Amino acid sequence: MATTVAFEVDVKDVEYQQLDGTPWLARVYRPLGVGPFATIVDVHGGAWNNGDRTNDTQLNQALAARGILTVAIDFRQPPQAGYPASVCDMNLAIRWAKVHAGEFGGVSKVGALGVSSGGHLVLLGGIRPKDPRYASLPLAGHPDVDATLAYVVACWPVSDPLYRYRLAVKAGNESIVRSHDAYWGSEAAMEEGNPPLILERGDPVDALPPTLMIQRKVDANHPLEMQERLVEWYRKRGGHIEMPLFDTIPSPFKISDDAPETLKVVETIADFIQRYA
Repeated sequence: MATTVAFEVDVKDVEYQQLDGTPWLARVYRPLGVGPFATIVDVHGGAWNNGDRTNDTQLNQALAARGILTVAIDFRQPPQAGYPASVCDMNLAIRWAKVHAGEFGGVSKVGALGVSSGGHLVLLGGIRPKDPRYASLPLAGHPDVDATLAYVVACWPVSDPLYRYRLAVKAGNESIVRSHDAYWGSEAAMEEGNPPLILERGDPVDALPPTLMIQRKVDANHPLEMQERLVEWYRKRGGHIEMPLFDTIPSPFKISDDAPETLKVVETIADFIQRYA
């Protein structure tokens, strides 16, 4: 395990794209030391509708202190834009990170980490990095750079949006139903942008990066049964995926010495990243 907290961390907001004159920011957590450092793009959760680059501050800070350059991004959400706008923004941010990581002591071999709905986004981006829809935003001066990921870390992801939507409808969870409707617009879209169904249908995929999925044993919003389907089909399609299970991960996630499993989550993620960086 990568247990050593070795670095002080510098935090800085930078612009990674402009859309219609509006800047979109990334918060860069830079280890202060001799690199080059493993580099990840962090994609926050919030049911595809809420949150920003500050959602995962504790986790981003903890990873950077362990020698991982972390780039946490803002991206478009409803009501401004639904699927696939956030996937397009993430795709561009990954390409941006590949080009600019060296300026912050990082490497151009980039992975991605996402939490909840952000976990869905990084899973989807991992298997479709060159999808023309997702790669539609140009990176000025670097048309040759693509968004292929070296590895993916998905923390309790909404791996199957259609499964979760139908579960929420059945349970009368109006908040989750509204969030899905606002982002996806239809069940057909939830089926199309659906990592396990993409794999199960035999759709062509651009890549199957090594993947770590952090999962609670019991989680009503991110059921284990949903995740097991992704794991099954990821492996059937020849991909490497790991899914350690935890008993007591708090929701929302907060790192605490009083909650030892939260520290174990951080170490598990850091160890996985360093293995594939």
